Amino acid sequence: MAISRRQFLTVAGSAVAWGQTRRPNIVVILADDQGWGDLSVHGNTNLSTPNIDSLARDGALFDRFYVCPVCAPTRAEFMTGRYHARGGVRGVSTGEERLNIGERTIAEVFRDAGYATGIFGKWHNGSQPPYHPNFRGFQEFYGFTSGHWGEYFTPELDHNGAMIRGNGYIIDDLTDRGIGFIQKNRSKPFFCYLAYNSPHSPMQVPDKYWAKFKDAELKLRATNPKQEDIEHTRAALAMCENIDWNVGRVLAKLKEWKLDDDTVVIYFSDNGPNGWRWTGGMKGRKGTVDEGGVRAPFLIRYPGRVKAGHKVKQIAGAIDILPTLTDLAGVKWTPPKPLDGVSLKPLLTGNAPAEWPDRMIFSQQRNRFSVRTQQYRLDGDGKLFDMVADPGQKRDITVERQDVAARLGEAMRKFAEEVRPGVGPDDRPYPVGFGKNTWLPARDGVGHGGVERSARAPNCSFFTKWTKKDDSITWDVDVLQAGLYSAELYYTCPAADVGATVELSCNTSRVAGKISVAHDPPLRGKEHDRVDRGTESYVKDFKPLRLGNIRLEKGRGAMTLRALEIPGQQVADVRYLILTRS
Repeated sequence: MAISRRQFLTVAGSAVAWGQTRRPNIVVILADDQGWGDLSVHGNTNLSTPNIDSLARDGALFDRFYVCPVCAPTRAEFMTGRYHARGGVRGVSTGEERLNIGERTIAEVFRDAGYATGIFGKWHNGSQPPYHPNFRGFQEFYGFTSGHWGEYFTPELDHNGAMIRGNGYIIDDLTDRGIGFIQKNRSKPFFCYLAYNSPHSPMQVPDKYWAKFKDAELKLRATNPKQEDIEHTRAALAMCENIDWNVGRVLAKLKEWKLDDDTVVIYFSDNGPNGWRWTGGMKGRKGTVDEGGVRAPFLIRYPGRVKAGHKVKQIAGAIDILPTLTDLAGVKWTPPKPLDGVSLKPLLTGNAPAEWPDRMIFSQQRNRFSVRTQQYRLDGDGKLFDMVADPGQKRDITVERQDVAARLGEAMRKFAEEVRPGVGPDDRPYPVGFGKNTWLPARDGVGHGGVERSARAPNCSFFTKWTKKDDSITWDVDVLQAGLYSAELYYTCPAADVGATVELSCNTSRVAGKISVAHDPPLRGKEHDRVDRGTESYVKDFKPLRLGNIRLEKGRGAMTLRALEIPGQQVADVRYLILTRS
């Protein structure tokens, strides 16, 4: 009969024996836009999250854990153990989300240590190789690379660089894929990253979860209830309960396959809530550098190593995850650049010194900064708050504690100077030719003349209102490998407007093709939305048009689409340009 790691340790009783066992598996589950208050373990009686809560019962819960105000920066900090601006991540779209190639990722570290590595869900740190997750240490990728996705039911998804159709509700589907990855690799160490994309909008959730909340009375409300969109809150809570069900599925499979004692499981979220709702009285929400914008849930279970039922009171953050996991797993590596994070292993295993050093954790949203210590927060306006006595940031104590305000202000000024090169406009071009296929989505392009995006938020948008010869669409590219490339344009066009001739050019090279087949599918997504999606685009199916072959020389230039002939009222709507190196 096989014995578990816990049983093995009990019998062997020595560090030498521990070193003889296989390294632990890693499962990291990251929610998207789930606030600290969106779990029942934190006291929210509006919903029930027993499976996520069980990680606190069987492992540890961090009382004060800090991430970034928005999505991509948190993912970069988790990937590298370094503040996001150091790695080139400036924002959440139009290329600002890309993590510099010189940064070493947690997936690369564990892959090189012999782990099978897989990510299932939202990557959000670059699309084109070498930014794509398959080029950043993940051997398996199933999901999408942008900041949000426009459809959650059987959507188009990226599987190792090829677009395929998903299967059912996206969180359920991602979990299926993650469980399949675990099953396939359960005989060796694996690093499984479930990067869920809910409760981020669009607010779509299966009927059985929505049924519980659609007419529910919510007893716990936002600090200022007048700010709260109650329908949005109901949808977010329904999505959180769906996440919890899927977390339960993962935990059940780990137990069924006798992997639970051999697996570190982490659950956290990437920023504050995406709406005004209950947060335990904290100030701020997603997008702010106040406590409510950057404090997130963080739970970790590792039976026999992490103390069960332990509540960690010391502050910590996403920058600490990489050094903590490598320390827990005994993975030795040399960071190519200094880490900002520290290993939390002593806090988890009960071996921390009696006086854990106080530290500063910095938060940044573009040019706004704040800094948190164990007791204080200096906010983006230079106001000081005692977070122990005043967790809601209601009383500015700058005058009373000028010494503390000055010390934290100077530290924040120095930090801002250090990361300033990573703040502001992003001049990095999009690489072409690093891999065989290069996808250039509308998100990464620029419309000129009358060309507009299908919605204000770029992430899942397409270009539309292309009606004149003077209009154009461009991508700032850097051709890394000269050669012949096949060019495909993904378009829609009604029958009445068929016939436009489209030219693709880059520097002195050009190729042209004619839109000769109508393709005019309806928009999708609204039928599944529980609340209005606001600035995000609906989606539709786009058809490939092969423009032909274009010879590209090495170097930077503008990849440009123009129309040479427009017999109808418009040219086409455009979702992707795909270049395939011959």
